[in-house]
Amino acid sequence: MDFTRRETLALGGAAALTFVLPFRANAAVDDAIAEFTGGAALADSGVELTAPEIAENGNTVPISVSAPGASAIMVLAAGNPTPGVATFNFGPLAASQSASTRMRLAGTQDVIAIAKLADGSFARSAKTVKVTIGGCGG
Repeated sequence: MDFTRRETLALGGAAALTFVLPFRANAAVDDAIAEFTGGAALADSGVELTAPEIAENGNTVPISVSAPGASAIMVLAAGNPTPGVATFNFGPLAASQSASTRMRLAGTQDVIAIAKLADGSFARSAKTVKVTIGGCGG
């Protein structure tokens, strides 16, 4: 099989995009977490994330987060073109530090919740959601 120069460049470009795009998406998530936490260490307990294991439709995936004593909770969808989903801020008079919403997921991916606790520490929780029909252009 003979390839022309143009076909070789096209195949090489497609291979490079396939290799680089997942790292770029992870970099966006890492940057968002670093901006929210200021580079602080993340604990694995202190925030509870509830999301379905399998979502029939990526257009409306229900999630809920709670973190007793949190002043803010950020939710990220690692595989979406724009990973930031929502940031919930809680004042001192909030009855509970929990929230629920629906979000779009482009495909099977991790949903991440980061909570800023009252003592200034940060906690993290993540769940993988399998999407059968994509919501963000899928």
